[in-house]
Amino acid sequence: MVIVKRFLRVLAAAGAAVPFALAAATATTATTASPARAEDNGVGLTPAMGWSSWSFVRHDPTEAGIEAQARAMHDSGLQSVGYQYVNVDDFWYQCPGSQGPNVDSYGRWVIDSAKFPSQGSLNGIAATAAYVHSLGLKFGLYVTPGISAQAVAQNTPIEGTSYTADQIAEPSVKENNYNCGGMVGIDYSKPGAQQFIDSWADQFASWGVDYVKLDGVGSFDIPDVQAWSDALRQAGRPIHLELSNSLNINDAATWQQYSNGWRTGGDIECYSCESGGSYPLTTWGNVARRFDQVAAWQPYGEPGAFNDYDSIEVGNGGNDGLTYDERQTQLSLWSLASSPLILGTDLTHLDPADLALLKNRAVIAVDQDGIDASRISDTSSSQVFAKTEKSGDAVAGLFNTSDATETVTTSASALGLPASARYQVVNLWTGHATKATGTISETVPSHGVALLRVTPLAH
Repeated sequence: MVIVKRFLRVLAAAGAAVPFALAAATATTATTASPARAEDNGVGLTPAMGWSSWSFVRHDPTEAGIEAQARAMHDSGLQSVGYQYVNVDDFWYQCPGSQGPNVDSYGRWVIDSAKFPSQGSLNGIAATAAYVHSLGLKFGLYVTPGISAQAVAQNTPIEGTSYTADQIAEPSVKENNYNCGGMVGIDYSKPGAQQFIDSWADQFASWGVDYVKLDGVGSFDIPDVQAWSDALRQAGRPIHLELSNSLNINDAATWQQYSNGWRTGGDIECYSCESGGSYPLTTWGNVARRFDQVAAWQPYGEPGAFNDYDSIEVGNGGNDGLTYDERQTQLSLWSLASSPLILGTDLTHLDPADLALLKNRAVIAVDQDGIDASRISDTSSSQVFAKTEKSGDAVAGLFNTSDATETVTTSASALGLPASARYQVVNLWTGHATKATGTISETVPSHGVALLRVTPLAH
């Protein structure tokens, strides 16, 4: 099977079509090769909460800018309700051109010291991590599969071994590094391959990294995912492993086994509608596409390993690109799905109304229960997702996907509750409580939601 995977990767690198039957057989083998289990690295037992630099900061992360976002998370009260990760996405390393990232003496990426200058004995990334930790927060960093073509050209040694980069590299296989390029494949059947990833993970651990985003992952990168999972677990520091993006659902059991979370689709950002900056961050259409993803991926999320529907674009008011009702919908759908809540907005300029949404403890609790909601209704104008919590309460999202106000209806029996019992129904956004028997119905604004907790009442 290793030979088959290498063959498929070479075909993909050359732009050739992959025979459907062969690709399907490979995906099936990858999914069923070992029993599914959540990643056992001791982190990610609840969906991650925090912030990422990609949506707003994008190409220009700096030490000062990241520290300002961390301070804002701390001072705004977001930290007090569970937001804890401060993640630096792409562009933290030196990228001179298509030859790939600059590398150190052991073939690993070199920090862009113009953006992250050293502070005393600490390099710029370690210094930023230390500041984040000083606030009681956790620090994340970005990487992509493979090895830089520069390491291969320089034939750098692999730390702690007698092997070199050219002995493990597959230069004909081009890995996905979306913005820099120049990353090539690794043949994990070769001695030294795992040790190379181990050395990189050890370096990240020594810098104080708590979260690694492995981006550009496809099914052909399953060996890379396994290698990074093993490397992070041996690094001596609990480190969350998140995969990105548009992961193959046929390999869901593999993502579940080797990572703490995986992006189910493409980026939520609206690159085509930005005007001289990152705003607006997203659109309603980009959020609405997640309804089908949440329904399809529902069986695969569990404590330790969660479906990731991308960044929460709530925090900057009209600059989010969403109406107030649409912001409630995004937070509600992600929370029903127990998705990571990783903010993409500018935390240094938070809109007060958005901040109140982000700090709603009742909604956060729905996310943090670690239970994926199922879609129980899907019409041309509405959708209903629901889950039953360990307490016996049902939590339901009555979503109006139409362009006008609609009445959205479900029932106790559809939520898995006895039809004849009486219930207290609490809207988690407004706090308004009512009583109901049998039918549960709400008037919902366009693109809005009624997020309800339904609790059986004692006789």
